[in-house]
Amino acid sequence: MGKTALVLGEQLGADNPALVGADRILLIESTGAMRKRRYHRARLHIVLSAMRHRAADFRAEGREVVEVRRAAAFEPELAGMGDLVCMEPENPKWAARLASLGVELLPSNAFLADTQDFNDWATGKKRVTMEHFYRGMRKTHGLLLDSTGGPEGGKWNLDAENRRPPAKGLTAPDSWMPTEDEVDADVRRDLDALVSDGLQTWGADGPREFAVTAAEAEAALSDFLSNRLPEFGPWQDAMVTGERTLFHARLSVPLNLGLLNPLDVVQRVEAEYRAGRVPLQSAEGFIRQVIGWREFVRGMYRFRSEEWESDNGLEAKTPLPAVFYGSGRTDWNCLQDTIDTVRDTGYAHHIERLMVLGNSMLLLGVKPDEALDWFRESFVDAADWVMAPNVIGMGIHADGGVMMTKPYAAGGNYMSKMSQHCKGCRYDPKKRVGEDACPLTAMYWSFLARNREKFAGNHRMALALKNLDRISPDDMLGIQEVASRASAGLKGA
Repeated sequence: MGKTALVLGEQLGADNPALVGADRILLIESTGAMRKRRYHRARLHIVLSAMRHRAADFRAEGREVVEVRRAAAFEPELAGMGDLVCMEPENPKWAARLASLGVELLPSNAFLADTQDFNDWATGKKRVTMEHFYRGMRKTHGLLLDSTGGPEGGKWNLDAENRRPPAKGLTAPDSWMPTEDEVDADVRRDLDALVSDGLQTWGADGPREFAVTAAEAEAALSDFLSNRLPEFGPWQDAMVTGERTLFHARLSVPLNLGLLNPLDVVQRVEAEYRAGRVPLQSAEGFIRQVIGWREFVRGMYRFRSEEWESDNGLEAKTPLPAVFYGSGRTDWNCLQDTIDTVRDTGYAHHIERLMVLGNSMLLLGVKPDEALDWFRESFVDAADWVMAPNVIGMGIHADGGVMMTKPYAAGGNYMSKMSQHCKGCRYDPKKRVGEDACPLTAMYWSFLARNREKFAGNHRMALALKNLDRISPDDMLGIQEVASRASAGLKGA
């Protein structure tokens, strides 16, 4: 049979090392894997459409392709395929499973940072911080450096310039959108059949909104560079009603499918800055997202891969409210608007994920495993290596502070400043007691009180705890009442 390249859904790039010298290419769509979770319909559509488009591209190149659809299980489809080779998947358990089946695993080239180098760098450190890692990546790859080898503009991090609250009337150019084809129609028909056969999904089955081919990925990247990158930096943390994308790139899907090379992407961003078409703060902000945060998250995932799923440093016990799956509605504008966006598209930008969805789960004390499962299931760009550190480490601080020095907890004041959600909401973000008290505000103070002992030795929490101590016992009773009412309301929504 010769050599067969097993290509997984996250490995669709042309530079996949398993393709070199392969006699045939094997792609398997496992319905068994689809049934393990209640995935968003758009997420399933993205992965299947990407795999089927890639299979068609392989055939157009004259390659022999074995395409298996609706496989009840993965392993039986490997039989009779000769010598199997596959680029190592990011999930170590999945890699070990393939190795046990006799599949030769080749080192992954999907990321810039070598896993062993990252582990060597992180091992023994009292605290592992993204900022130091990011600076090393900038130096290693020669990105945004001046003639002395220092940071362009004199600063490594321009985050302080990239936190503008939303301006009145702020709008952004429409982002690039793909045109669905017969492959997408086939995917939709097959998903309909699987749902009829008992497959559990959630979310709207809307038109595909993200790039799933190399040509589409290039179109999406070019569109971002020309139309939204210049304003990306200042407004990357803003949440604007009616602007689901704003100036964000929406490139995480093709990046995570392997259709874009991360170094090529950031080098093209730097070229826009060097050409004078993009301000430094926007170029630096985006490059930090890709070679800083994205690479750091992947490194941390691999570094402590055995620990993420058991982390519960804050001893959170609350079941995830069904409202997150679109069951019922809440009168919190911020949360409902964001859930609606996820339901409709399988997407929300990074601040909505962190400061609306993650923050709400953090303040509620949602069980880490249920929070992680929801994020894994709900986003079109989801992958274990992305979601485990982002949710457990950053979103709900369940790792006890391994990734972040303080929890990303915030009340209504943050939401009022950085979003337009509070306008027209029945709750007042400045109030923490009373019928119109903001649930986030009350739950923020309740969260601090509940975890006071855990944060007592954290100097970055000292001011928050000092302000907590200023609250009178009567006010704290009122706060706890509002927080309990808000939590109960979500559960019953």
